[in-house]
Amino acid sequence: MNGLICFTNCLLPREDGSLVEQDLWIDERRGVILDAQRTFFLRKERPDRIVDLGGNILSPGFMDIQINGAYGFDFSVYDGNDEEYREGMKTVAEKIVETGVTSLVPTLITQEKSLYPKILNLLRPFSTPTSANLLGWHAEGPFIQLAKRGAHAPQFLVPAHEQFASLEAVYGAANLADREDWLMETGDTDAVGVRIITAAPEIDGVMAAVEETVKRGVVFSIGHSIASTDIATAAVQRGARLITHLFNAMPQLHHRDPSIIGLLGASPHLSAPMSPKRVAHTHAPLARSDSLTRRLRAAEQESPKAASEAFDDLLTPPQTPIFANRDSELHLQKGKVTDMAFERPFYELIVDGIHSHPNSVRLAYTAYPEGCILITDAMKILDPHLRDGVHEWRDGKRFVKEGDKLYLEGTDTLAGSVVTLDKCVRNFSRFTGCSLGEAIKCATYNPAKCLGIEAKKGTLRPGADADLVVLDRKGYVQSTWVKGKEVWRKNAA
Repeated sequence: MNGLICFTNCLLPREDGSLVEQDLWIDERRGVILDAQRTFFLRKERPDRIVDLGGNILSPGFMDIQINGAYGFDFSVYDGNDEEYREGMKTVAEKIVETGVTSLVPTLITQEKSLYPKILNLLRPFSTPTSANLLGWHAEGPFIQLAKRGAHAPQFLVPAHEQFASLEAVYGAANLADREDWLMETGDTDAVGVRIITAAPEIDGVMAAVEETVKRGVVFSIGHSIASTDIATAAVQRGARLITHLFNAMPQLHHRDPSIIGLLGASPHLSAPMSPKRVAHTHAPLARSDSLTRRLRAAEQESPKAASEAFDDLLTPPQTPIFANRDSELHLQKGKVTDMAFERPFYELIVDGIHSHPNSVRLAYTAYPEGCILITDAMKILDPHLRDGVHEWRDGKRFVKEGDKLYLEGTDTLAGSVVTLDKCVRNFSRFTGCSLGEAIKCATYNPAKCLGIEAKKGTLRPGADADLVVLDRKGYVQSTWVKGKEVWRKNAA
C-alpha cells in the first residue's frame, strides 16, 4: 500500500480562476498533493485508491482569515481556564470543516492589555487529525480609531506613542518575533502566532510602526480607520498589504477624497509620492469637526452600542474637504514627478448581503479582482444548524436570528455576521456575475497569497497540503479533506 489517491472525473480550480477537467493525485500518508505525471511515469506508481467525483469540483480548502468565533465559542472571551479555551478552539476547528473551511485565522478584537499575552499564546497554530488548521491569530485593535470602533471597547483603545515598541508592549515581543530569526532558532516558522494586525494608520505612532511590523513577517491591515487617501496610500507604500472588511468601519466613498476604499482604484505608478519625513507624525483629522468631536467624547462615556465589530457606532461622513489634509502634516512633494511602483492591497469582503450591498461588492471586484478575499467575520453564533428565533448571547442580552441576519432583541441593531464561507462563495458569484471558479479563488488562493503561504495552502500545486473541499456545480460542500484525510462528508438525503 503506497497511500496514493487519484481523484478523477472532477473539475479543478486554477489560480487564474478557471476550472479545468483534470485528475488530482495526493499522498494520503504525507498529506500532500503530488505531481501526477512524475508519480506515474517516473516513479512507476499507481494509486491504491481511485475516487470518482462524478463531475464535481475539487477545490483547495477554503481559508477564512477573519473569524471572531463559531459554534458557541468566542476567540475574544477568556475566563481564566486554559483547558476550556483550548476545548473551544478545538470545537470550532473540528466543526467548521462542514463549511469547506480547512484553514482559519482566529480574530481577537480589542482587549484589556493584560489579557493579550495569555490569549495570544493560546491562539498559536493548532490542529487535530480531523480539524481545520488554526494558522495563528489576527489582532484587530487596540490601535484603532474611536469613531470607527464597532464593538471594540472604547476604554481599551490606545495610541502607539512608542511606535513599534508599543505593539510589542501590547502583544508581547515574543509574539512579534522575526520569522527568519525564529526559523534559525526552532526550525518552525508556523510556531509564530501572529499573522495579521489591523490598525488605523492615522493613530499616533501607528504609521511609523508599519515597516517594522511588515519586516517581522506580519500582514499589516488598514481597518477601523478614518484615514484620508494620502494617509492610506502612505501606509501601503510602507508595506500595508490588506484592508480589513472593506466598506465597513471606514469613511464612505467621496470623489474628492476616496479614503481607504479609493486604494482599489490607485494607479500602479504614483507620480507624487508622500513625504516620508512627515507622514510618520500624522494625527486623526477629527478635531476639525466640533460636532463630531463632541459626539465622540460623549461616546467614550458609554458602552458600545454596536454589537458587531465591523459596524460603526457613530456615523461619520465621507472624506469631504472638512476631513481632507488641507492642514495635515501629511503633504505631497510639490513640483516633483516621480514614478513610484505601487501595489494595491488585498481587501476583505463580508458577502452576506448585509454588511455590504451586492452592488458595492461588484463595484469592488470590478475595480480590483486580483485583491479580493472573502471572509465571514463571523460571531460565535455561526452555526449552519442554528435555527431562526431568539437565542442567548452575552451580558444578559439575547439576539434574534432571521436567516443570515442577527439583531439584538427588541432593537433593529445588527449584531454581526453568521454567514458561512461556502455561502459567501455562492453569494459572491451571484452578486458579481463571476464564475464559481473565480469566486473560489477569492476564498483560497487570494488569502493564501496575502499571507505568503500560497505554496502550501489555497492551491493545488504539487507539494502543497492536501487540504481539499468537494463542491457540487452550484458550490455546495459535499466533503472536506485535511492533509489527505476525509474529515467530513455530507449525509445522503
